[in-house]
Amino acid sequence: MMYMLGVLLMLIGISLSIALHEIGHLVPAKKFGVKVTQYMVGFGPTLWSRKRGETEYGVKAIPLGGYIRMIGMFPPRAQDGERLRSSTTGRFSQLTEQARAESLEEVGPDDWDRVFYKLPVWKRVIIMAGGPVMNLIIAAVLLTGILTVYGLPAVTTTVSSVAACAPVDVAATDCAGEPEAPAEAAGLQTGDEIVSINGEATPDWTTASYLIQNAYNPATIEVERAGQTQTLTAELLQRERPLLNADGSLQTDAAGEPVIGLVNYLGASGSVEYVTQPLTEAPAFVGGAVADTAGIFLLLPQKLVGVYDAAFGDGERDTEGPMSVVGVGRVAGEVTSGDLGLLADGLTARMVLLLSLLASLNIALFVFNMIPLLPLDGGHIAGALWEGVKKTYARVLGRPDPGPVDIAKALPVAYTVAIGLIAMTLLLVYADLVNPIRLIG
Repeated sequence: MMYMLGVLLMLIGISLSIALHEIGHLVPAKKFGVKVTQYMVGFGPTLWSRKRGETEYGVKAIPLGGYIRMIGMFPPRAQDGERLRSSTTGRFSQLTEQARAESLEEVGPDDWDRVFYKLPVWKRVIIMAGGPVMNLIIAAVLLTGILTVYGLPAVTTTVSSVAACAPVDVAATDCAGEPEAPAEAAGLQTGDEIVSINGEATPDWTTASYLIQNAYNPATIEVERAGQTQTLTAELLQRERPLLNADGSLQTDAAGEPVIGLVNYLGASGSVEYVTQPLTEAPAFVGGAVADTAGIFLLLPQKLVGVYDAAFGDGERDTEGPMSVVGVGRVAGEVTSGDLGLLADGLTARMVLLLSLLASLNIALFVFNMIPLLPLDGGHIAGALWEGVKKTYARVLGRPDPGPVDIAKALPVAYTVAIGLIAMTLLLVYADLVNPIRLIG
């Protein structure tokens, strides 16, 4: 039941994100006087619609997209007495002319000043960027709320667990024949707060871990227990573990792999707590999330190869790789049902994870739609900007206005991109069914 609730909540969140994306296009289009005949959320058969003024608003059966229909998206093939180009009979040419005709078929005698292609470049850019920017705003609001109200996970110096032994093999689960862990032998207890190590203060677990790895023996550990300060002495053991930098990050070699070396081992873990952040941290946090998502898209071909290997071979799914709406729904279901264990412990934490997932999805929609290829919004933005460049160049050189850029010529590219997107979607859906991404083992 909780699993299905998570899927339903995510579906509602996706539908609202799509609806707001299209409002991001609709509002500036109407503001700038473009005639908008349809505002639809979803694809396929229409479930509900109502006409308000000149615009039909509706919901369609498949809530995985949406659109607004503006008249005059593409200019006519010839204007102002220009000689018509000779027609061709190629399949792509026919599709291009069909799209051009459909964009103009709703233009009435009094609508020629309300077509999209006649707008100034800056207005067209605002209209087409409005949708992706709306997704970015949604993500920014969600992430800022999480950051300032709930906080980010941080490992504190409050001890959450003490190991019974100090195994040589980091993956060992059996203490048979292994020496007692230094923390256990020193009397460290769950709930103790480590205040200092060898006289150096430990404001966080990152500092404590670094000091432990590089401490002299025996280590003097000052802890606060039940309001009382106690001093413990630990005979640290040396074990092969990943080496840490002073900031808590892992040391890596030239290949980017963690460096393993002999370090002091205590055998205790800090507690994970959520720490709220000031509002001033939000821009950098959101910007980092956008940069990370853009990095994934830059590696998309490589990551899709990995998805193919995982779907049709014995490869493993990359937890940082792309997933379809099926995969997103599955993760949402696992979050609400508690299948992610400690990662989603408690109702509040589960809701935060759902909101984080929805924010990530909106960032992906922003980045993806800004790719400068038709039929994506970025393709229309690129066409408008190119027109601005050509007109500025002509004006500087004293040449006649070259007129609107005919982005309909790029429709063959758009059809190719659309076919690629369909193929990618089918691959991701199949992979999410047969070998889904697992956030925990």
